[in-house]
Amino acid sequence: MPERPTTRRRQLGATLRKLRARKGMTLEEAGGHAGVSKATVSRYETQEGPVKWLVVEALCRAYGATEAEREALVAMAKNAKEQGWWRSFADSIPESMNLLLTLEDEAVREDHFSCVYVPGLLQTRAYTRAVQLANELERSPEDVERLVDIRMKRQEILTRPEPPRLWAILDESVIRRVVGSASVMREQLDHLLQANASPHITLQILPFAKGAHAAALGSFVILGSREPSLDVVYVDLHVGSYFMEKDEELDRYRLAFDYLRAQSLDMSASSDLIRQVRKEMK
Repeated sequence: MPERPTTRRRQLGATLRKLRARKGMTLEEAGGHAGVSKATVSRYETQEGPVKWLVVEALCRAYGATEAEREALVAMAKNAKEQGWWRSFADSIPESMNLLLTLEDEAVREDHFSCVYVPGLLQTRAYTRAVQLANELERSPEDVERLVDIRMKRQEILTRPEPPRLWAILDESVIRRVVGSASVMREQLDHLLQANASPHITLQILPFAKGAHAAALGSFVILGSREPSLDVVYVDLHVGSYFMEKDEELDRYRLAFDYLRAQSLDMSASSDLIRQVRKEMK
């Protein structure tokens, strides 16, 4: 049985397809400019088989990619066979989570808006466990702990020598919703206060008083690359997870995040509200 493509390989194919579409080239035209066959261009985009970074570089030049885009894609091609740390958890992780973890592993910034739960990167272990236990799918204690372990491991990107810049906006309902128990929530709120004091984390609360807002339809994450054109939006809905990378989609969510940032309390006032909610929680 052939080996399944890594998430980096899938991301490379999707990005090459996006660059070609942006240039308005057919497969045949792209191949002619890059000195390869139409079939080769198609194979690189459909994530089948190995890749050569020199071909990726030639395609980038044919598409008029920026230097940052070219460097990012060439690096992706060179590392296309690499599996992430989550490979050992593969049987517990859905396909969409594999891609999310790959994008997150390489992101230089993450913009989160959450309207239900604390973002996974900022959850305590007890809070994560309570969220998993609340899932409508019945899981064994072993499966729950395995999922909790994955989330805790995922948080290690925040302690790297060069961690991603994390900007999280939480609807006020997130800090008021008692997940697990009052003691679990007090610990979680303390963790948020600590996070907001970190130099690479910005945390804001969107208060109820603001009423309707720019992202009333749900939570989302913008995963940022060194080259903004390679950013991806991740939306986790109850019916499934979606990744959006079209320019118009990115523009829409970036604008929504800008509006949410402007409507939210500043960092100091957000921390004050968290302390107030913690004090009220018995």
